[in-house]
This record gives sequence, C-alpha cells and structure tokens, in this order.
Amino acid sequence: MAATRILLGFFCLIAIYGHSLSGGYLLKKQQADLQSRNRIVQLARNEIGVRELTGNNDGKRVAEYLKAVGLQQGSPWCAAFVSWVFRQAGFALPRTAWSPAMFNASVNVKEAQTAVVFGIYFPELKRVAHVGLVERVDGDWLMTIEGNTNVTGSREGDGVYRKRRHQKTIYRYADWVGKEGGL
Repeated sequence: MAATRILLGFFCLIAIYGHSLSGGYLLKKQQADLQSRNRIVQLARNEIGVRELTGNNDGKRVAEYLKAVGLQQGSPWCAAFVSWVFRQAGFALPRTAWSPAMFNASVNVKEAQTAVVFGIYFPELKRVAHVGLVERVDGDWLMTIEGNTNVTGSREGDGVYRKRRHQKTIYRYADWVGKEGGL
C-alpha cells in the first residue's frame, strides 16, 4: 500500500513537472516568435521609401533584394523583397523570387497576423502574382509593407511602400515565422 502511494506520488510529480516544462517551452517559443515577428516588420519598415533607379526593376537596393534569391536586376522583385527581409532577420526560408512558392501546406494559415506573408491572386495569370508582409491587422484591413508596388498597389511598381489592403482582397497567407522560428 505504501509502495503504491509512493509510486502514485512519483507519477504525479512527473506529470506536474513535465507539464511545467512543456508550458515553459511553449512560452519561450511564443516570446521568440513575437520577437522574430517584430524584427521582420522593423526591417521591412526600414526599407519603406526605397525606389527603383529607372523604373526597370533596378537600383542598388533592388539589386540586393534580387541577389538574395540569386537573380540579376530587371526581374520582378516583390517575393525577393520578402525573402531578403526574412534573411536579414536570420531566417533561411523563404528564399524565392516566385510569388506562388511563398505558399504551401506547411506554412499556409487562415488568418493574418504580424509578419505573415500575404498573396494576391491574379485571375489573368491564374496564380498568386504579388506578395508582401502584414505589418498589422486593423479590423477587416491590413497594413502591409510591399516591394515592387506603387501608390495604387500595382504588382509592377517602383518601390517599397506601406499599403492598406482589405482582407477580402487577399487570396492566401503564409506564416514562415511559425514554420521555422528564426535562427
């Protein structure tokens, strides 16, 4: 009887201690994710105002975005911009210049939040053809930071802009922070 009580007490301690360990791990992971999200958004904010040199997907900073994904100047660069921001924040992924590649089953999420990648679908191309970063959610609206756009929100713009987009205009979201968690 005493041995049973001791054994039962031992299992209870393991259960309580194990639960607090997992809870502590989750809290640390959430804090690290929040720090990563804030860093990503701050890095993107610092790029607002970057403009192409001649309007042909060129310029010193645009070249840096494209180089981060192995491309030369002259290529569309919205996805390269997002990849560059994540790389600066210490993430290995995403790393692509192809907008549709920002989205896959392992990173797709249903809701927007800070530092989530959003994609806009273009029916004439039958694919996601513009991406950017969610800066913050404001009710039904998103404040975003996007490369290769302009004042009107084009997918072939001239710089990095902060935009206000309605969530109904967004086709898909991807959470690369939740996937990788940074370095």
